[in-house]
Amino acid sequence: MTDQLTNRLFDFIQSSPSPLHTVQTVRAMLLQAGFMELLETQPWQLAPGQGYFTTRGGGSVMAFRYPKADFRAFSIAAPHGDSPTFKVKGAPEMKVEGHYAKLNTEVYGGMALNLWLDRPLSVAGRLAVRTEEGVRSVLTDVSRDLLVIPSLAIHMNREANNGGKTDPQKDTLPLLGGTEADLLALAAERAGVRKEDILAHDLYLYHRARGTIYGADREFIAAPKLDDLECVFSAVTAFLQSENPEHCTVCAIFDNEETGSSTRHAANSTFLSDVLDRICAAAGKDGQQRQQAVQGGMLLSADNAHAVHPNYPEKADPTSRCYLNKGVVVKHSTRYATDAMTAALFHRICEKAGVPTQDFYNHSSNPGGGTLGLISGSHVSIPTVDIGLAQLAMHSPYETAGREDLRHMTAAMTAFYSSVFAWEGNCCRVG
Repeated sequence: MTDQLTNRLFDFIQSSPSPLHTVQTVRAMLLQAGFMELLETQPWQLAPGQGYFTTRGGGSVMAFRYPKADFRAFSIAAPHGDSPTFKVKGAPEMKVEGHYAKLNTEVYGGMALNLWLDRPLSVAGRLAVRTEEGVRSVLTDVSRDLLVIPSLAIHMNREANNGGKTDPQKDTLPLLGGTEADLLALAAERAGVRKEDILAHDLYLYHRARGTIYGADREFIAAPKLDDLECVFSAVTAFLQSENPEHCTVCAIFDNEETGSSTRHAANSTFLSDVLDRICAAAGKDGQQRQQAVQGGMLLSADNAHAVHPNYPEKADPTSRCYLNKGVVVKHSTRYATDAMTAALFHRICEKAGVPTQDFYNHSSNPGGGTLGLISGSHVSIPTVDIGLAQLAMHSPYETAGREDLRHMTAAMTAFYSSVFAWEGNCCRVG
């Protein structure tokens, strides 16, 4: 079963070469499961027992099950669908001495630039094209080995192994082809549109390699974008296979977490609060009842965590140490939204479901990054716990995680979505 689940994860990642494609992939899963799409520009009427979803900005999607009008609370899982990469600039090609065309790109998110050298890459994203009525968005994926960022040979850089700064405007521009190479023509062909109709684009590079299972006992997995598509896949899988007659369950997948979450469809927008408002309005809940549903629920901010590195064990906290295949990680830090009660409730839910957990704290001399939990909480002040799966090589184009942990996360999220809990002052009952 684990291998089947892992291969489904690899398929999911392959079908999600950009955040926009991730939304398309999730949308297809939701439609197949009988969910109905809602548009934010139209009125919403909700039927008890029905599942719904809406999208914003092309890169974020929010799905929910509406159990009944008098539902108790919201149970929300919120991973992010974007990953560090390179984004293509507006005028893509740069000619070199009448022989080459390289691609002009900019860095998207925090990444170790030199890890992207000498790897097969391609381009995917969306094209905004003119129509007779106005404009429309069309997804495109060149879907073949198209680019490589060639490294400088050791003979020409004898200090390569002694460190040095990588210049993103010089050292990481990928080779596209000869001087006649035309990226937008290739992207237009794949999308079935005319190049001359392209008015703008959001195009991203992605690593072409498929995920793999490795290790002496096949205990590890490696793939692109495990941060955070592993949590996205787990959340959607758990959401679709769980039922909760008392809670309105929500799966919120946000874009642009890697660049600060400040776009109109990211975690620092009103997207989540707007959707919860419209659900409550359809259910006839007034402001006080909405607040009860929010404060009576919980949000899982789901983003992967750092495992103890076998070559750099000193980088981890001395006492709170996380390892691959040892269970779902609960993340504690001033950069996270976790508190003692939300951590305890999540541990208890996992304990009842037989899912192992472990706790992560940053090494005090090496503080890690935050994620969307605190940011989202500034708009929807719901009890929140930050969770993830232990991994190595975070923000690399090819990351490592534990093979069993995917099953652990899916089971934990399924248990969370299926749990009926009630906050009562300093206590919380879990059913």
